[in-house]
Amino acid sequence: MKIALVHDYLTQRGGAERVFELLCKRYPEADIFTSLYEPQKTIDLGERIVNTTFLQKIPGAAKNFRLMAPLYFPAFRALDLQDYDLIISSSTSFAKAVKKKPQARHICFCHNVTRFLWDTETYLREYGDYRYFAPLIEKVFQMMRNVDLKYSQEPDLYIANSSVVARRIQEIYGKNALVINYPIDTSNFVFSDTKDEYYLASARMISYKRLDIIVEAFNWLGWNLLISGDGPELERLKSKALSNIEFLGHVTDGKRKDLFSRAKSIIVAALEDYGLVPVEANASGTPVIAYGAGGVLDTQIPGQTGVFFKRQTPDSLQAALLEAQGISWNYEKIRNHAVNNFSEQAFFSKVEQIIDQSAHMYHSFI
Repeated sequence: MKIALVHDYLTQRGGAERVFELLCKRYPEADIFTSLYEPQKTIDLGERIVNTTFLQKIPGAAKNFRLMAPLYFPAFRALDLQDYDLIISSSTSFAKAVKKKPQARHICFCHNVTRFLWDTETYLREYGDYRYFAPLIEKVFQMMRNVDLKYSQEPDLYIANSSVVARRIQEIYGKNALVINYPIDTSNFVFSDTKDEYYLASARMISYKRLDIIVEAFNWLGWNLLISGDGPELERLKSKALSNIEFLGHVTDGKRKDLFSRAKSIIVAALEDYGLVPVEANASGTPVIAYGAGGVLDTQIPGQTGVFFKRQTPDSLQAALLEAQGISWNYEKIRNHAVNNFSEQAFFSKVEQIIDQSAHMYHSFI
């Protein structure tokens, strides 16, 4: 069975890209497709050939990949995947649009419905000029929503990373989705039961991550906070932060591994669709303090692996931080929770059962 692996764009290294990296490692003979590829800024694919679209030839497209939004659907439709029996797409937006031959199967790992189309105001809030162009952008996005709905019918099967995302797929695309919590590579994280006197936030610096809440809470508490990551919100956040808060920018995987293992807790203030960071924290033996909605409801056990705060406000986060200080954390138990429930072995045992079923359907068809 010939397999194609397809991802929206490989121009950054976020949670969706890390899941795609695992799929690429699991299927070393599969061919890889994406719209744009910038190898220095994304997952390590070694010597694998990465097939791209016509967008790769546009100067500056990889750097300004968000501005290419209206072109992604035609770019993916232009890919020739007629030789493949199984297409596995990894998508928050466009890769689900690829065409297949009639007897092939298309399984879509859907990290979310297309966020910037269906939650536009939240997603684009950090771009200050957005409000000036909102009427024009809305007209373009309305056309794109219609296209998104059309191509959302292409996959034969959706796999959602959380129950929250499964509900969105059903509500917006009208498609049922299986829920399989996405894994982490537990070998990439080191366990430590010795914690240093700092808290950690690790996220892309865009508005929906709500790093502003974390900065305000720690300004008031005066506790040591490290923030890793980069993005358009960086300078604004720096201007609000006091001296107890340090911005690390982009960090290497090795540095990130060390930071996760030694932090007192890792803070997540976003409403995440799934969120790999909390699971990665647990794999390091580190508890999570998270906004109690979305994907963390699938991955965290309050009082054992983390603490939830009820509202996205500095006061609510401060209360959770103080509550966490009163808990005697069992760091080994936190680590075991992640390994037992979110390892690659647990994930792929479910995925390969689905792929075996798809292969059986393919052979029955031909």
